[in-house]
Amino acid sequence: MTILLTILHVVVSLFLIAVVLLQSGKGAEMGASFGSSGSQSVFGAGGGTSFLSKMTTGAAVIFMLTSLTLAYISGLPSSSSIMSGKGKPAAAAKAPAQPPAAPAQGHPAPAPGAPAQPK
Repeated sequence: MTILLTILHVVVSLFLIAVVLLQSGKGAEMGASFGSSGSQSVFGAGGGTSFLSKMTTGAAVIFMLTSLTLAYISGLPSSSSIMSGKGKPAAAAKAPAQPPAAPAQGHPAPAPGAPAQPK
């Protein structure tokens, strides 16, 4: 389901970009700067909603819903993990420590952790 929502989210975002870029700006016509009504303001000074603005609103609503849904899904605790199949590691059987070999006669035994002296 997450993959389907992600694909829908990407498609809607690309569609939203295209629809916004296709729209003309408020001051796109030369007459708009002198106060005359533009081609999209048939229903008064504020203008009616064109087909592209309705498409923009619909795409924006779908984009926000998919964004919120994906954020919610990603915040849920996961039921599977790559470590779920792993058990606790078996305790390695340690061999009992053997006492060091007896030093040769005339040489003292080196202290534990001390480097061996060259002969």
